[in-house]
Amino acid sequence: MSNGRIEVIAGGMFGGKSTELVRRLICAQIARKKVVAFKHAADDRYDAVQIGCHNGLRFQATPVSTSAEIMALVKADPEIRVVGIDEGQFFDDDLPEVCENMANAGIRVIVAALDNDSKGKPFGPIPYLMALAEDVDKLKAVCMVCGEPACRSQHKAGKAAQVEVGADAYEARCRSCWTPA
Repeated sequence: MSNGRIEVIAGGMFGGKSTELVRRLICAQIARKKVVAFKHAADDRYDAVQIGCHNGLRFQATPVSTSAEIMALVKADPEIRVVGIDEGQFFDDDLPEVCENMANAGIRVIVAALDNDSKGKPFGPIPYLMALAEDVDKLKAVCMVCGEPACRSQHKAGKAAQVEVGADAYEARCRSCWTPA
């Protein structure tokens, strides 16, 4: 059995998190590992059953609403060696425990997620998951105001809810150009 591990790909909007997730999943397939991917059911921006990237890249994924659903589906197939999870910030607080259980069972778990919301606050279970992970990569986008590296998500119109699915409502900003929504 291979050694399990948790990898988190984090950062703000438009930083290439989903693209990097898909790249890693494709590499695992090339290495002849059994790979499955999951996405939150609320995220149907590009496709209901595919991880969609801003650059057009796609990867087949099972939509689920809870982290317990991921665990149940993975337990049902002991051949799975790599699990990809997109938009991890949308999942419940049990996601770190589920990822830990999968990693302890010898599965490589890769989660792509926003680490902060548009108010600059830690987003959902991701900060805790980052603390448990063997590897954390924080990707940056390009600030839409000044062109510098951007790690924050600016909501263009202001909002009340922490979760609003939709890339057209946000833009990448650096610390200097970002203001809390």
